[in-house]
Amino acid sequence: MPSKDQYENGRVTASAPLQAFPTAFQEGIELLARRIREAGGDAWLTGGCVRDLLRGMTPADADIEVFGLPPDRLEATLRACTRIVTVGKAFGVFKCRDWPIDVSLPRTESKTAPGHRGFAVRGDPHLPPETAARRRDFTVNAIALNPLTGAIRDPMNGRHDLAKQILRHCSEQFVEDPLRVLRAAQLAARLGFSIAPKTIALCCTMNPETLPRERIFEEWRKLLVLGIEPSRGMRALFDVGWLRYYPELEALYRCPQDPEWHPEGDVWTHTLHCLDAFARERLGDDWEDLVVGFAVLCHDMGKPLVTETVEGRIRSPGHDAQGAAPARSFLERLTRHGALIDAVLPLVTHHMRPAALHRSSAGDSAIRRLAREVGRIDRLARVVSADLQGSPPRRRDREPVHWLLRRSATLAVRDSAPTPLVRGRDLIALGAEPGPDFGTILERCYEAQLAGQFHDSEGGRAYAASLLRRRADSGKEAPA
Repeated sequence: MPSKDQYENGRVTASAPLQAFPTAFQEGIELLARRIREAGGDAWLTGGCVRDLLRGMTPADADIEVFGLPPDRLEATLRACTRIVTVGKAFGVFKCRDWPIDVSLPRTESKTAPGHRGFAVRGDPHLPPETAARRRDFTVNAIALNPLTGAIRDPMNGRHDLAKQILRHCSEQFVEDPLRVLRAAQLAARLGFSIAPKTIALCCTMNPETLPRERIFEEWRKLLVLGIEPSRGMRALFDVGWLRYYPELEALYRCPQDPEWHPEGDVWTHTLHCLDAFARERLGDDWEDLVVGFAVLCHDMGKPLVTETVEGRIRSPGHDAQGAAPARSFLERLTRHGALIDAVLPLVTHHMRPAALHRSSAGDSAIRRLAREVGRIDRLARVVSADLQGSPPRRRDREPVHWLLRRSATLAVRDSAPTPLVRGRDLIALGAEPGPDFGTILERCYEAQLAGQFHDSEGGRAYAASLLRRRADSGKEAPA
Protein backbone atom coordinates (compact mmCIF):
# COMPACT_ATOMS: atom_id res chain seq x y z
CA MET A 1 0.00 0.00 0.00
CA PRO A 2 1.42 3.44 -0.81
CA SER A 3 3.00 5.21 2.13
CA LYS A 4 2.71 8.87 2.98
CA ASP A 5 6.24 9.49 1.80
CA GLN A 6 5.44 8.12 -1.64
CA TYR A 7 2.96 10.95 -2.15
CA GLU A 8 5.43 13.73 -1.47
CA ASN A 9 5.68 16.46 -4.11
CA GLY A 10 2.57 15.28 -5.88
CA ARG A 11 3.91 11.95 -7.09
CA VAL A 12 3.93 8.32 -6.08
CA THR A 13 6.22 5.71 -7.57
CA ALA A 14 4.87 4.26 -10.81
CA SER A 15 4.54 0.80 -9.25
CA ALA A 16 2.74 1.98 -6.12
CA PRO A 17 -0.47 3.84 -7.11
CA LEU A 18 -2.72 0.81 -7.55
CA GLN A 19 -1.38 -1.51 -4.86
CA ALA A 20 -4.41 -0.91 -2.65
CA PHE A 21 -6.74 -2.28 -5.34
CA PRO A 22 -7.42 -6.04 -5.63
CA THR A 23 -5.15 -7.59 -8.27
CA ALA A 24 -7.80 -8.08 -10.97
CA PHE A 25 -9.03 -4.55 -10.37
CA GLN A 26 -5.47 -3.18 -10.74
CA GLU A 27 -5.07 -4.99 -14.02
CA GLY A 28 -8.31 -3.54 -15.35
CA ILE A 29 -7.30 0.03 -14.49
CA GLU A 30 -3.84 -0.39 -15.97
CA LEU A 31 -5.20 -2.00 -19.16
CA LEU A 32 -7.70 0.80 -19.72
CA ALA A 33 -5.15 3.51 -18.97
CA ARG A 34 -2.60 2.00 -21.38
CA ARG A 35 -5.11 1.59 -24.20
CA ILE A 36 -6.37 5.14 -23.70
CA ARG A 37 -2.78 6.44 -23.82
CA GLU A 38 -2.09 4.44 -27.00
CA ALA A 39 -5.18 6.04 -28.56
CA GLY A 40 -3.85 9.49 -27.77
CA GLY A 41 -5.76 10.16 -24.54
CA ASP A 42 -4.79 10.77 -20.96
CA ALA A 43 -6.49 8.73 -18.20
CA TRP A 44 -6.70 9.92 -14.58
CA LEU A 45 -8.26 8.29 -11.55
CA THR A 46 -10.38 10.80 -9.69
CA GLY A 47 -13.10 11.18 -7.08
CA GLY A 48 -13.62 8.96 -4.08
CA CYS A 49 -11.18 6.24 -5.14
CA VAL A 50 -8.24 8.66 -5.04
CA ARG A 51 -9.45 10.10 -1.75
CA ASP A 52 -9.59 6.61 -0.28
CA LEU A 53 -6.20 5.63 -1.70
CA LEU A 54 -4.61 8.65 -0.05
CA ARG A 55 -6.26 7.66 3.23
CA GLY A 56 -4.71 4.19 3.02
CA MET A 57 -8.03 2.48 2.27
CA THR A 58 -9.07 -0.03 -0.39
CA PRO A 59 -11.45 1.61 -2.90
CA ALA A 60 -14.57 -0.34 -3.77
CA ASP A 61 -14.76 1.16 -7.26
CA ALA A 62 -12.97 3.62 -9.50
CA ASP A 63 -13.71 6.61 -11.70
CA ILE A 64 -11.43 7.33 -14.64
CA GLU A 65 -11.57 10.74 -16.30
CA VAL A 66 -10.17 10.83 -19.83
CA PHE A 67 -8.72 13.92 -21.49
CA GLY A 68 -7.92 14.27 -25.18
CA LEU A 69 -10.31 11.72 -26.74
CA PRO A 70 -13.73 12.59 -28.22
CA PRO A 71 -16.67 10.39 -27.12
CA ASP A 72 -16.79 8.14 -30.18
CA ARG A 73 -13.08 7.42 -30.09
CA LEU A 74 -13.14 6.79 -26.35
CA GLU A 75 -16.04 4.38 -26.76
CA ALA A 76 -14.25 2.48 -29.54
CA THR A 77 -11.08 2.27 -27.45
CA LEU A 78 -12.97 0.86 -24.48
CA ARG A 79 -14.94 -1.64 -26.55
CA ALA A 80 -11.71 -3.00 -27.98
CA CYS A 81 -10.55 -4.16 -24.54
CA THR A 82 -13.60 -4.70 -22.33
CA ARG A 83 -17.38 -4.89 -22.18
CA ILE A 84 -19.05 -1.58 -21.50
CA VAL A 85 -22.48 -0.11 -20.97
CA THR A 86 -23.02 3.36 -22.38
CA VAL A 87 -24.95 5.50 -19.89
CA GLY A 88 -24.26 8.91 -21.38
CA LYS A 89 -22.84 8.67 -24.86
CA ALA A 90 -23.67 12.29 -25.67
CA PHE A 91 -21.37 13.45 -22.92
CA GLY A 92 -19.07 10.44 -22.67
CA VAL A 93 -19.94 8.22 -19.68
CA PHE A 94 -19.30 4.48 -19.84
CA LYS A 95 -19.55 1.71 -17.25
CA CYS A 96 -17.27 -1.31 -17.45
CA ARG A 97 -18.96 -4.66 -16.96
CA ASP A 98 -15.76 -6.56 -16.13
CA TRP A 99 -14.64 -4.29 -13.28
CA PRO A 100 -16.34 -1.69 -11.05
CA ILE A 101 -14.94 1.14 -13.15
CA ASP A 102 -16.72 4.14 -14.65
CA VAL A 103 -14.96 5.97 -17.48
CA SER A 104 -15.98 9.48 -18.49
CA LEU A 105 -14.89 12.61 -20.23
CA PRO A 106 -14.47 15.79 -18.22
CA ARG A 107 -17.72 17.66 -18.58
CA THR A 108 -19.29 21.00 -18.03
CA GLU A 109 -22.70 21.47 -16.45
CA SER A 110 -24.85 24.54 -16.82
CA LYS A 111 -28.05 25.12 -14.86
CA THR A 112 -31.13 25.10 -17.07
CA ALA A 113 -33.94 24.45 -14.57
CA PRO A 114 -34.51 23.95 -10.85
CA GLY A 115 -33.71 20.65 -9.24
CA HIS A 116 -31.18 17.87 -9.33
CA ARG A 117 -31.81 17.06 -13.00
CA GLY A 118 -31.98 20.62 -14.29
CA PHE A 119 -28.57 20.67 -15.96
CA ALA A 120 -27.27 20.76 -19.50
CA VAL A 121 -24.27 18.43 -19.51
CA ARG A 122 -21.60 18.49 -22.20
CA GLY A 123 -18.52 16.29 -22.44
CA ASP A 124 -15.39 18.20 -23.36
CA PRO A 125 -12.19 16.17 -23.81
CA HIS A 126 -10.17 19.38 -24.03
CA LEU A 127 -11.45 20.93 -20.81
CA PRO A 128 -8.57 22.21 -18.65
CA PRO A 129 -8.04 19.91 -15.62
CA GLU A 130 -8.56 22.75 -13.17
CA THR A 131 -11.90 23.61 -14.75
CA ALA A 132 -12.92 19.93 -14.59
CA ALA A 133 -11.94 19.79 -10.91
CA ARG A 134 -14.00 22.87 -10.04
CA ARG A 135 -17.24 21.17 -11.06
CA ARG A 136 -16.79 18.48 -8.40
CA ASP A 137 -18.48 18.67 -5.03
CA PHE A 138 -15.68 18.70 -2.46
CA THR A 139 -11.97 19.38 -2.70
CA VAL A 140 -11.09 15.94 -1.30
CA ASN A 141 -12.96 14.43 -4.27
CA ALA A 142 -11.21 16.64 -6.83
CA ILE A 143 -7.76 15.05 -6.53
CA ALA A 144 -6.64 13.13 -9.63
CA LEU A 145 -4.02 10.37 -9.91
CA ASN A 146 -2.37 9.07 -13.07
CA PRO A 147 -2.43 5.28 -12.70
CA LEU A 148 0.54 4.77 -15.05
CA THR A 149 2.95 7.43 -13.80
CA GLY A 150 1.84 8.11 -10.25
CA ALA A 151 1.51 11.85 -10.93
CA ILE A 152 -1.07 13.73 -8.87
CA ARG A 153 -3.13 16.74 -9.88
CA ASP A 154 -4.63 18.70 -7.01
CA PRO A 155 -5.81 22.10 -8.27
CA MET A 156 -8.34 22.47 -5.41
CA ASN A 157 -5.73 21.72 -2.72
CA GLY A 158 -7.74 18.71 -1.66
CA ARG A 159 -4.79 17.00 0.04
CA HIS A 160 -4.62 19.82 2.53
CA ASP A 161 -8.30 19.33 3.40
CA LEU A 162 -7.80 15.58 3.48
CA ALA A 163 -5.03 16.00 6.06
CA LYS A 164 -7.23 18.36 8.07
CA GLN A 165 -10.27 16.08 7.66
CA ILE A 166 -12.42 18.85 6.21
CA LEU A 167 -15.16 18.77 3.58
CA ARG A 168 -14.93 22.00 1.57
CA HIS A 169 -16.86 22.91 -1.58
CA CYS A 170 -14.85 23.29 -4.79
CA SER A 171 -16.63 26.35 -6.16
CA GLU A 172 -19.77 28.43 -5.93
CA GLN A 173 -21.33 26.01 -8.43
CA PHE A 174 -21.87 23.79 -5.41
CA VAL A 175 -25.25 25.46 -4.79
CA GLU A 176 -26.65 24.32 -8.13
CA ASP A 177 -27.23 20.80 -6.81
CA PRO A 178 -29.02 20.61 -3.43
CA LEU A 179 -28.36 16.88 -3.20
CA ARG A 180 -24.84 17.91 -2.18
CA VAL A 181 -26.16 18.94 1.23
CA LEU A 182 -27.13 15.35 1.96
CA ARG A 183 -23.91 14.18 0.37
CA ALA A 184 -21.99 16.41 2.77
CA ALA A 185 -23.87 14.87 5.69
CA GLN A 186 -23.28 11.25 4.67
CA LEU A 187 -19.62 11.88 3.82
CA ALA A 188 -19.12 13.53 7.20
CA ALA A 189 -20.60 10.38 8.76
CA ARG A 190 -18.57 8.00 6.59
CA LEU A 191 -15.23 9.78 6.78
CA GLY A 192 -15.48 11.32 10.24
CA PHE A 193 -14.77 14.76 8.72
CA SER A 194 -16.04 18.19 9.68
CA ILE A 195 -17.60 20.59 7.17
CA ALA A 196 -15.96 23.92 6.42
CA PRO A 197 -17.92 26.92 7.78
CA LYS A 198 -18.29 28.52 4.33
CA THR A 199 -19.62 25.24 2.96
CA ILE A 200 -22.16 25.08 5.79
CA ALA A 201 -23.18 28.64 4.94
CA LEU A 202 -23.78 27.64 1.31
CA CYS A 203 -25.78 24.60 2.38
CA CYS A 204 -28.01 26.85 4.48
CA THR A 205 -29.14 28.59 1.28
CA MET A 206 -30.33 25.34 -0.34
CA ASN A 207 -33.40 23.14 0.08
CA PRO A 208 -34.40 19.61 -0.98
CA GLU A 209 -37.79 20.46 -2.44
CA THR A 210 -36.90 19.62 -6.05
CA LEU A 211 -34.89 16.49 -5.30
CA PRO A 212 -36.25 13.07 -6.33
CA ARG A 213 -37.09 10.84 -3.39
CA GLU A 214 -34.89 8.01 -4.68
CA ARG A 215 -31.76 10.15 -4.63
CA ILE A 216 -32.53 11.49 -1.17
CA PHE A 217 -33.01 7.96 0.14
CA GLU A 218 -29.68 6.83 -1.29
CA GLU A 219 -27.82 9.47 0.72
CA TRP A 220 -29.66 8.46 3.88
CA ARG A 221 -28.81 4.83 3.14
CA LYS A 222 -25.12 5.63 2.91
CA LEU A 223 -25.24 7.64 6.14
CA LEU A 224 -26.76 4.73 8.06
CA VAL A 225 -25.14 1.72 6.39
CA LEU A 226 -21.67 3.16 5.77
CA GLY A 227 -21.27 5.94 8.34
CA ILE A 228 -18.62 5.21 10.97
CA GLU A 229 -20.06 8.09 13.01
CA PRO A 230 -23.64 8.75 11.91
CA SER A 231 -24.01 11.47 14.54
CA ARG A 232 -21.68 13.69 12.48
CA GLY A 233 -24.01 13.48 9.52
CA MET A 234 -27.05 14.19 11.67
CA ARG A 235 -25.36 17.20 13.27
CA ALA A 236 -24.49 18.45 9.81
CA LEU A 237 -28.18 18.40 8.86
CA PHE A 238 -28.92 20.31 12.05
CA ASP A 239 -26.18 22.86 11.37
CA VAL A 240 -27.47 23.65 7.88
CA GLY A 241 -31.07 23.97 9.05
CA TRP A 242 -32.34 20.91 7.19
CA LEU A 243 -34.10 19.33 10.18
CA ARG A 244 -37.08 21.51 9.30
CA TYR A 245 -37.60 19.28 6.27
CA TYR A 246 -37.83 16.28 8.62
CA PRO A 247 -40.26 17.44 11.34
CA GLU A 248 -40.24 14.05 13.05
CA LEU A 249 -36.52 14.51 13.69
CA GLU A 250 -36.81 18.20 14.50
CA ALA A 251 -39.32 17.33 17.25
CA LEU A 252 -36.62 15.29 19.04
CA TYR A 253 -34.51 18.40 19.55
CA ARG A 254 -35.04 19.82 23.05
CA CYS A 255 -37.60 17.13 23.90
CA PRO A 256 -36.64 16.55 27.56
CA GLN A 257 -35.88 13.24 29.25
CA ASP A 258 -35.56 12.20 32.88
CA PRO A 259 -31.93 13.06 33.77
CA GLU A 260 -31.69 10.04 36.06
CA TRP A 261 -32.09 7.70 33.10
CA HIS A 262 -30.85 10.06 30.41
CA PRO A 263 -28.00 12.25 31.67
CA GLU A 264 -26.97 12.85 28.05
CA GLY A 265 -29.81 15.35 27.56
CA ASP A 266 -32.71 15.58 25.12
CA VAL A 267 -34.10 12.92 22.80
CA TRP A 268 -32.11 14.29 19.85
CA THR A 269 -28.81 13.86 21.71
CA HIS A 270 -29.87 10.39 22.86
CA THR A 271 -30.74 9.35 19.31
CA LEU A 272 -27.35 10.46 18.02
CA HIS A 273 -25.56 8.43 20.69
CA CYS A 274 -27.73 5.44 19.78
CA LEU A 275 -26.83 5.77 16.09
CA ASP A 276 -23.11 5.74 16.86
CA ALA A 277 -23.58 2.68 19.09
CA PHE A 278 -25.47 0.97 16.26
CA ALA A 279 -22.64 1.80 13.83
CA ARG A 280 -20.08 0.17 16.13
CA GLU A 281 -22.05 -3.08 16.00
CA ARG A 282 -23.12 -3.21 12.35
CA LEU A 283 -23.14 -6.63 10.72
CA GLY A 284 -21.97 -5.60 7.25
CA ASP A 285 -25.21 -6.93 5.75
CA ASP A 286 -26.66 -3.95 3.87
CA TRP A 287 -30.31 -4.93 4.26
CA GLU A 288 -30.14 -5.90 7.91
CA ASP A 289 -28.11 -2.81 8.76
CA LEU A 290 -30.52 -0.59 6.83
CA VAL A 291 -33.57 -1.95 8.67
CA VAL A 292 -31.95 -1.69 12.10
CA GLY A 293 -30.35 1.67 11.32
CA PHE A 294 -33.67 3.26 10.44
CA ALA A 295 -35.30 1.62 13.48
CA VAL A 296 -32.64 3.12 15.76
CA LEU A 297 -33.09 6.52 14.11
CA CYS A 298 -36.87 6.36 14.58
CA HIS A 299 -37.16 4.45 17.86
CA ASP A 300 -38.03 7.44 20.09
CA MET A 301 -40.09 9.49 17.64
CA GLY A 302 -43.09 8.91 19.89
CA LYS A 303 -41.57 10.76 22.85
CA PRO A 304 -42.42 14.30 21.70
CA LEU A 305 -46.07 13.20 21.48
CA VAL A 306 -46.39 11.89 25.05
CA THR A 307 -43.65 13.44 27.20
CA GLU A 308 -44.97 15.02 30.37
CA THR A 309 -43.76 16.02 33.82
CA VAL A 310 -45.50 14.20 36.67
CA GLU A 311 -44.63 15.07 40.26
CA GLY A 312 -41.36 16.59 39.13
CA ARG A 313 -40.31 13.60 37.00
CA ILE A 314 -40.22 13.54 33.21
CA ARG A 315 -42.11 10.59 31.76
CA SER A 316 -42.95 9.35 28.26
CA PRO A 317 -45.59 6.66 28.78
CA GLY A 318 -46.43 4.61 25.71
CA HIS A 319 -43.89 6.40 23.52
CA ASP A 320 -42.93 3.12 21.84
CA ALA A 321 -46.43 2.46 20.48
CA GLN A 322 -46.96 6.15 19.72
CA GLY A 323 -43.77 6.20 17.65
CA ALA A 324 -45.22 4.15 14.80
CA ALA A 325 -47.14 7.04 13.22
CA PRO A 326 -44.30 9.61 13.04
CA ALA A 327 -41.86 6.89 12.01
CA ARG A 328 -44.14 5.89 9.13
CA SER A 329 -44.56 9.52 8.08
CA PHE A 330 -40.80 10.04 8.08
CA LEU A 331 -40.02 6.84 6.17
CA GLU A 332 -42.74 7.36 3.57
CA ARG A 333 -41.26 10.75 2.82
CA LEU A 334 -37.95 9.03 2.03
CA THR A 335 -38.97 5.88 0.21
CA ARG A 336 -41.72 3.82 -1.43
CA HIS A 337 -40.02 0.63 -0.21
CA GLY A 338 -42.92 -0.99 1.62
CA ALA A 339 -40.90 -3.99 2.80
CA LEU A 340 -38.42 -1.70 4.51
CA ILE A 341 -41.13 0.33 6.24
CA ASP A 342 -42.96 -2.84 7.31
CA ALA A 343 -39.72 -4.21 8.80
CA VAL A 344 -38.82 -1.03 10.68
CA LEU A 345 -42.14 -0.08 12.31
CA PRO A 346 -42.54 -3.17 14.55
CA LEU A 347 -39.03 -2.58 15.90
CA VAL A 348 -40.02 0.96 16.85
CA THR A 349 -43.33 -0.15 18.38
CA HIS A 350 -41.82 -2.95 20.47
CA HIS A 351 -38.40 -1.63 21.45
CA MET A 352 -39.42 -1.45 25.14
CA ARG A 353 -40.71 -5.04 25.28
CA PRO A 354 -37.43 -6.90 25.91
CA ALA A 355 -36.81 -5.03 29.17
CA ALA A 356 -40.40 -5.61 30.30
CA LEU A 357 -40.25 -9.32 29.45
CA HIS A 358 -36.93 -9.67 31.24
CA ARG A 359 -38.26 -7.98 34.38
CA SER A 360 -41.25 -10.32 34.48
CA SER A 361 -39.25 -13.46 33.62
CA ALA A 362 -41.69 -14.01 30.76
CA GLY A 363 -42.42 -17.49 29.53
CA ASP A 364 -41.92 -19.10 26.15
CA SER A 365 -45.31 -18.00 24.84
CA ALA A 366 -44.43 -14.31 25.28
CA ILE A 367 -41.14 -14.77 23.43
CA ARG A 368 -42.88 -16.53 20.55
CA ARG A 369 -45.52 -13.80 20.34
CA LEU A 370 -42.85 -11.10 20.28
CA ALA A 371 -41.11 -12.95 17.44
CA ARG A 372 -44.39 -12.96 15.53
CA GLU A 373 -44.82 -9.22 16.07
CA VAL A 374 -41.34 -8.08 15.08
CA GLY A 375 -40.40 -10.75 12.52
CA ARG A 376 -36.81 -11.08 13.74
CA ILE A 377 -35.87 -10.86 17.40
CA ASP A 378 -32.20 -10.48 16.51
CA ARG A 379 -33.05 -7.17 14.82
CA LEU A 380 -34.98 -5.98 17.86
CA ALA A 381 -32.05 -6.97 20.09
CA ARG A 382 -29.73 -4.75 18.04
CA VAL A 383 -32.11 -1.80 18.34
CA VAL A 384 -32.40 -2.27 22.10
CA SER A 385 -28.64 -2.68 22.46
CA ALA A 386 -28.07 0.65 20.71
CA ASP A 387 -30.79 2.26 22.85
CA LEU A 388 -29.15 1.05 26.07
CA GLN A 389 -25.81 2.52 24.98
CA GLY A 390 -27.31 5.90 24.14
CA SER A 391 -27.18 7.50 27.59
CA PRO A 392 -23.56 8.30 28.42
CA PRO A 393 -22.02 8.51 30.93
CA ARG A 394 -24.62 6.18 32.39
CA ARG A 395 -23.83 2.54 31.63
CA ARG A 396 -27.03 0.57 31.31
CA ASP A 397 -27.16 -3.18 31.76
CA ARG A 398 -27.61 -5.04 28.48
CA GLU A 399 -28.62 -8.30 30.14
CA PRO A 400 -32.22 -8.00 28.81
CA VAL A 401 -30.76 -8.18 25.29
CA HIS A 402 -28.55 -11.18 26.04
CA TRP A 403 -31.42 -12.91 27.85
CA LEU A 404 -33.78 -12.39 24.94
CA LEU A 405 -31.26 -13.67 22.41
CA ARG A 406 -30.62 -16.80 24.49
CA ARG A 407 -34.30 -17.52 24.95
CA SER A 408 -35.21 -16.88 21.32
CA ALA A 409 -32.36 -19.11 20.13
CA THR A 410 -33.59 -21.93 22.36
CA LEU A 411 -37.08 -21.54 20.91
CA ALA A 412 -35.72 -21.31 17.32
CA VAL A 413 -37.28 -17.85 16.79
CA ARG A 414 -34.16 -15.69 16.97
CA ASP A 415 -34.10 -14.75 13.28
CA SER A 416 -37.64 -15.52 12.16
CA ALA A 417 -41.21 -15.64 13.38
CA PRO A 418 -42.48 -19.10 14.40
CA THR A 419 -43.48 -21.08 11.34
CA PRO A 420 -47.14 -22.17 11.53
CA LEU A 421 -47.30 -25.91 12.11
CA VAL A 422 -50.87 -26.18 10.78
CA ARG A 423 -51.59 -25.22 7.17
CA GLY A 424 -54.67 -25.19 5.01
CA ARG A 425 -53.64 -28.50 3.45
CA ASP A 426 -53.72 -30.07 6.92
CA LEU A 427 -57.33 -29.00 7.41
CA ILE A 428 -58.24 -30.43 4.01
CA ALA A 429 -56.51 -33.71 4.90
CA LEU A 430 -58.67 -33.80 8.03
CA GLY A 431 -61.78 -33.60 5.85
CA ALA A 432 -62.59 -29.91 6.17
CA GLU A 433 -64.07 -28.11 3.19
CA PRO A 434 -62.22 -24.90 2.20
CA GLY A 435 -64.27 -21.87 3.13
CA PRO A 436 -64.26 -18.41 4.68
CA ASP A 437 -63.70 -19.79 8.20
CA PHE A 438 -60.43 -21.50 7.22
CA GLY A 439 -58.46 -18.38 8.15
CA THR A 440 -60.07 -18.20 11.60
CA ILE A 441 -59.31 -21.85 12.33
CA LEU A 442 -55.70 -21.50 11.18
CA GLU A 443 -55.25 -18.38 13.31
CA ARG A 444 -56.57 -20.22 16.36
CA CYS A 445 -54.18 -23.06 15.67
CA TYR A 446 -51.31 -20.59 15.40
CA GLU A 447 -52.31 -18.91 18.68
CA ALA A 448 -52.37 -22.30 20.37
CA GLN A 449 -48.93 -23.07 18.94
CA LEU A 450 -47.54 -19.78 20.31
CA ALA A 451 -49.09 -20.59 23.68
CA GLY A 452 -47.22 -23.90 23.69
CA GLN A 453 -50.26 -26.18 23.43
CA PHE A 454 -48.44 -28.21 20.80
CA HIS A 455 -44.87 -28.26 19.51
CA ASP A 456 -44.82 -30.26 16.27
CA SER A 457 -46.89 -30.96 13.17
CA GLU A 458 -48.45 -34.07 14.65
CA GLY A 459 -49.60 -32.14 17.70
CA GLY A 460 -50.85 -29.35 15.46
CA ARG A 461 -52.97 -31.71 13.39
CA ALA A 462 -54.43 -33.25 16.56
CA TYR A 463 -55.32 -29.78 17.85
CA ALA A 464 -56.88 -28.83 14.50
CA ALA A 465 -58.86 -32.07 14.46
CA SER A 466 -60.29 -31.28 17.91
CA LEU A 467 -61.35 -27.81 16.70
CA LEU A 468 -63.06 -29.31 13.67
CA ARG A 469 -64.87 -31.94 15.79
CA ARG A 470 -66.16 -29.29 18.18
CA ARG A 471 -67.30 -27.19 15.25
CA ALA A 472 -69.13 -30.15 13.77
CA ASP A 473 -70.72 -31.08 17.13
CA SER A 474 -71.92 -27.55 17.81
CA GLY A 475 -72.87 -26.74 14.23
CA LYS A 476 -70.83 -23.56 14.40
CA GLU A 477 -67.28 -22.39 14.79
CA ALA A 478 -65.78 -23.97 17.89
CA PRO A 479 -64.62 -21.77 20.75
CA ALA A 480 -60.88 -21.45 21.22
